[in-house]
Amino acid sequence: MATSLGNLTGKVALITGASSGIGAATAILMSKLGASVALTGRKEENLKRVGEQCNSKPLLIPADLVKEEDTKRVIDTTVQHYGKLNILVNCAGIIELGSIENTSLEQYDRIFDVNLRSVYHLTMLAVPHLIQTKGSIVNVSSVNGIRSFANVLAYNMSKSALDQFTRCTALELAPKQVRVNGVNPGVIITELQKRGGLDEEAYAKFLERSKETHALGRPGQPEEVAKAIAFLASDDSSFITGASLPVDGGRHAMCPR
Repeated sequence: MATSLGNLTGKVALITGASSGIGAATAILMSKLGASVALTGRKEENLKRVGEQCNSKPLLIPADLVKEEDTKRVIDTTVQHYGKLNILVNCAGIIELGSIENTSLEQYDRIFDVNLRSVYHLTMLAVPHLIQTKGSIVNVSSVNGIRSFANVLAYNMSKSALDQFTRCTALELAPKQVRVNGVNPGVIITELQKRGGLDEEAYAKFLERSKETHALGRPGQPEEVAKAIAFLASDDSSFITGASLPVDGGRHAMCPR
């Protein structure tokens, strides 16, 4: 049943990175708002678990979006199954620790391939279908795209580039009535940082520190970001395009004193 947040009934939404974290929360929420959802991620078992929490049976497409043939298959399978595409949520992303002193070109390529190149390619392939439906795109960036932080250099760069991609494609697609927006989460309680190299002890300290680095005094939950994504994807935001919306407890506005 659709809620007051936004009615997505009759819409088809493709969500990447849907096997965990923000992508999973977005998939579950959009299904509750009435959308037919296609979910893609690298771990099939995790996709199935997310699918079981959706209101209606989703289309599950295990894929590695770094592989061009997988990216094309995701779009083709979604459109063949549902007959159209209204919403693309580019949520898949990775983070790794590394400064200019200890990073590598391999790390740079790995992060940019997932966080930017796959988004570039998937969006290219999705656009003809989104033009037909006058649809919308929501890119999941990060507060790291708007503010500078040490020791996650390639990640920061990939997210600032993603914000520019959002603005440029918004201008390019506006004449076709396709809207493109982004969200910039702060620290959200997901598995992202652990996969990026933090052990349990370091992650616990990281979350504790987040109480000081976020104006609202806490890290966020995936569902809080999902609600912002659903709003930007829905017709409720019909006059918004090219926007980057911080969902970060005020972190982007903070400055050391």
